[in-house]
Amino acid sequence: MNAAAMTSDHLIFRQDVLGSRRFSNYWWAIIASMGGVGFLLAGLSSYLHTNLLIVSDTSDLIFIPQGVALLFYGVAGSLVALYQWFMIALNIGGGYNEFNKETNHVSIFRWGFPGKNRQIEFTCPLEDVQAVRAEIQEGLNTKRKLYIKVKQRRDVPLTRVGQPISLSDLENQGAELASFLGVPLEGL
Repeated sequence: MNAAAMTSDHLIFRQDVLGSRRFSNYWWAIIASMGGVGFLLAGLSSYLHTNLLIVSDTSDLIFIPQGVALLFYGVAGSLVALYQWFMIALNIGGGYNEFNKETNHVSIFRWGFPGKNRQIEFTCPLEDVQAVRAEIQEGLNTKRKLYIKVKQRRDVPLTRVGQPISLSDLENQGAELASFLGVPLEGL
């Protein structure tokens, strides 16, 4: 979660959730784009017997098998890069958590993949929220997540997918939200 904001005399608590527009996704999209295009141009250079790359001369490579392998890796890398740029453009996983005491509702919104379920929204009355739960699992696959416990439903995740947030941020965000909602904080 990025920023938490309280407005209207502390009646609305809103947390923005960072989706796929993270620095790491931009980094890997740029790396995959450069690698994919480089391999693609190297494979085409070996087929056309002309140098299409500025960095090195690949026109002397034999097309079969080296050029074909380079073309395959170039197409694969370019498709991975295209997928990553597509995810970044659509901001998959981005959205917000809003707790509104004026309307007495909780609204959790996320952007999904294109289609009829592109907008993923969960709403419930504020009275149905029983607790804020923190899940902390250390080790090789570290998990640090915040959930809200809702009556007669599964726990609803509040934190973003990906890199786990720090323990102090998790504790602060959970305590701030639990205090705003007037419910207990579990799991810490």
